[in-house]
Amino acid sequence: MGSVLVSPHVVTLSLLLFSLSSILVHGGVPTTLDGPFKPVTVPQDKSFRGNAVDIPDTDPLVQRNVEPFQPEQISLSLSTSHDSVWISWITGEFQIGDNIEPLNPETVGSIVQYGRFGRSMNGQAVGYSLVYSQLYPFEGLHNYTSGIIHHVRLTGLKPNTLYQYQCGDPSLSAMSDVHYFRTMPVSGPKSYPSRIAVVGDLGLTYNTTSTVNHMISNHPDLILLVGDASYANMYLTNGTGSDCYSCSFSNTPIHETYQPRWDYWGRYMEPLISSVPVMVIEGNHEIEEQAENKTFVAYSSRFAFPSEESGSSSTLYYSFNAGGIHFIMLGSYISYDKSGDQYKWLEKDLASLDREVTPWMVATWHAPWYSTYKSHYREADCMRVKMEDLLYKYGVDIVFNGQVHAYERSNRVYNYTLDPCGPVYITVGDGGNREKMAITHADEPGNCPEPLTTPDKFMRGFCAFNFSSGPATGKFCWDQQPDYSAFRESSFGHGILEVKNETHALWIWNRNQDLYGTAGDEIYIVRQPDKCPPVKPEEVHKT
Repeated sequence: MGSVLVSPHVVTLSLLLFSLSSILVHGGVPTTLDGPFKPVTVPQDKSFRGNAVDIPDTDPLVQRNVEPFQPEQISLSLSTSHDSVWISWITGEFQIGDNIEPLNPETVGSIVQYGRFGRSMNGQAVGYSLVYSQLYPFEGLHNYTSGIIHHVRLTGLKPNTLYQYQCGDPSLSAMSDVHYFRTMPVSGPKSYPSRIAVVGDLGLTYNTTSTVNHMISNHPDLILLVGDASYANMYLTNGTGSDCYSCSFSNTPIHETYQPRWDYWGRYMEPLISSVPVMVIEGNHEIEEQAENKTFVAYSSRFAFPSEESGSSSTLYYSFNAGGIHFIMLGSYISYDKSGDQYKWLEKDLASLDREVTPWMVATWHAPWYSTYKSHYREADCMRVKMEDLLYKYGVDIVFNGQVHAYERSNRVYNYTLDPCGPVYITVGDGGNREKMAITHADEPGNCPEPLTTPDKFMRGFCAFNFSSGPATGKFCWDQQPDYSAFRESSFGHGILEVKNETHALWIWNRNQDLYGTAGDEIYIVRQPDKCPPVKPEEVHKT
C-alpha cells in the first residue's frame, strides 16, 4: 500500500483545532497535567477574620416558627443512585433540663407526598421516626431529648428530573409548605451533576452565613459536608459557649454539648438543604460523648444516610453515586484497621465499581492526611498507613477533608511522594466556625509539633514517625513548604466541583471576602486512565 501524503496546511489546521479545543475546555485555567506545581503560600490577610461569632438563639434565623406538629428542619439527602432520595424533618419541640420526658414518635406520621414538577403530587411514601436523648450521669448537667425526627425514602424517581413534595402528617393537617428538588443524573460516563459544593467545619456563625450565601449564589446540585456541622460541643449543657472548649472548661467531668445548637443549625440550613441534597460525614465535633459511652448519637439520628443501600453497617461510612461519580464517605473516628468492618466494607465497595459507568471516584473523610498546617499535623497518619494503599491502587481521583480551619490543595501525591497517579487532596475546613483559623505551618521555624502530641485523642495510636526518605529524611516536619503542597491559604470559604467529562473536572475555591464569582484557587483536575489504570480487584488481593 502506498504512502499517503498529508498537506502541511491540514497538519497546521489539525493542530490549531486541537489547541482551540484545549482552550475551550481549560479556558486558560491550569490543569494537573501542568504540575506538579511549585508550592504557593498566600500570606494571611490579618485584617480579615470575618465575624466568627455564633448566631444567638434570639436570632430569627434560628427560632422555631411552626405549629406544634408541623415539620421543621427539613433536609434532603441522596440514596445510592439517581432513583431514590431521603427526606428528613422534625416535629415537636426539644426538651432540656432535669425532668424531661421523651416524645412518643408514634403520635405523628412520617409521610411525604410528591410528584413531578407541574403535575399533581399523587405519590406517597411512608417512613419511620425516632427520638434521641443526650444524657449525662453527672449532677448539675442538663439532659436533652429531641423532637420527633422523621426519615422517609422516596424510590422509583426519574433521573435529572424536578420534583415537588410536602412532608408531615396529613391526618393532623400538619404538612409542610411545598418544596422542590432535582434528582441526580443517571450514572454514566457522560452524565454529571453541574455543580457540587464542598464545605467543611461549617458551624453556625456569621461567617457561616457568608459561606452559605456564597454557596447559594453558585447554585449547587449537591452539597458535601466533610464533617463538623453544628459545633454544639463548644458549649456547656447550660448554654455557655467558648471559642476554645478545653481552654475554658478544662475541669468538666465529660465533654459537654448544648444540643439545641443542632436545632438552630437545622432551622438555619433548611431553606438550602430542603431543596439541595446534603451528604454529611462525621467530624470530631460530632463525637459528643454521653452516658453509657454512647457517641455520634445526634449525628446518626438527625441525618439520613444510604448506609444500608451501600452495604455499610454504620452511619459513619457509606457510598453513593451522583451521575458518573462514585463518592466514598469514610469515617476518621471508627476503626480503620484492615481486620475491621470499615476496611472490609471499603474493599468490597471498591471491588464492585465499574469505572466505565462511574469514571470518577471521590473520597471524603474529616481528618486530612496531607495538611501542612501545625493544627492537627499528621494526626490521621494511622488511618493513612492503613488505607492509603487501597485507595491508591483503585485509582481514587480526588480526596476532600476538613478539620484544619484553612484551605490547602496538594499536587498529586502518594505516601508523601509526588506521584502522577496519586489523588489530589483538598482541605476545606474553612467553612466559618467559631474556633480560630489555622494560620501557622508546621514547616516554619519553631512550629514543628512534638511527635507524641500529634496522635488523635479519640482514636489513639501513633503512626507519625520521622520521614525515612525525601527532603525531610530523619525529620518530623519539612524545613519549607513540602513539594506535595501546591497551594495553601488561611481564609474562610467553600469549593465548587464541576465534572465536565470522563477526564476533566474543574475545581474552584471561593473565599468569603471576595466578590461572588471570584475564584481564590482554580484548577482542572485531569484523569489519565490510560497512564494510571485502576488496579483490578484480583491484583489487589495478590499484593
